[in-house]
Amino acid sequence: MGKVSKSASRRLLIVNADDFGFTPDVNQGIVDAHRRGILTATTLMANGDAFDDAVRLARETSTLDIGCHLVLIGGRSLLTGRAYPLTVPRLIASLARRELNAYEELKAQTRRILDAGIEPTHLDTHKHTHLAPPVLEAVARVGEEFGIRWVRRPFDFPMNSLRGTIPAMKQATSHAMGLLRRQFHRVLERHACRTTDHFAGFQLTGRFHTAQLVELLAMLPEGSTELMCHPGRCGEALRGARTRLKESRERELEALIAPEVREALERNQVELIGYAGLA
Repeated sequence: MGKVSKSASRRLLIVNADDFGFTPDVNQGIVDAHRRGILTATTLMANGDAFDDAVRLARETSTLDIGCHLVLIGGRSLLTGRAYPLTVPRLIASLARRELNAYEELKAQTRRILDAGIEPTHLDTHKHTHLAPPVLEAVARVGEEFGIRWVRRPFDFPMNSLRGTIPAMKQATSHAMGLLRRQFHRVLERHACRTTDHFAGFQLTGRFHTAQLVELLAMLPEGSTELMCHPGRCGEALRGARTRLKESRERELEALIAPEVREALERNQVELIGYAGLA
């Protein structure tokens, strides 16, 4: 797939799955969504329990765009082996007390992915922790140092017609996140990092069905958009994992491979692309 200008007046869609490397059944669902559906990219957890399985699948699936899913909540440090904080407030407190060096932690995770023979094209963070200034600075430094220029902008574009399916608290949280947009982009620009023109998926996490995806495709703005998703197979490993996203991953997988979704892409003239294809 050739490179295109992200400013072109076309509708370009990157469908990116988080949590590659979390569990083997999540890994398999992600690969299935790519091979059978519209998924174009995923981000790999360097400290995930199924990291080696994900690397194997990545090598077998050369058309799947791979990035880094950088983790500071849940899981364990690759540097110390200690458990990370379990919540955002605890993470912020740990960073403030200098118990955790975000840059060194994220650098080690990126290095492990590179050492596995994978050349990541983009960066994002588990639970969107790069909305916190010290984490954003660390992510941008890692991106600049390793030449990984694309970073997720976790600010949903307006989804007015979908609001009936999105809880009010989720809408309010999304709006509050948007207030950080200006400073967020200022930090990325300082480190020569870039984002897609638009983003979608935060408000739909855990409530992603075929009908919502078809409707979303009809309202995509011109330019490049990243759609975040969490497909997976809900097997024994996922059922035993610490996450609220279990059965919902199966529903997202079904949506991503649904023929109605492929038809909606064509009807709305949406072009699938990976981060590697953006200029």
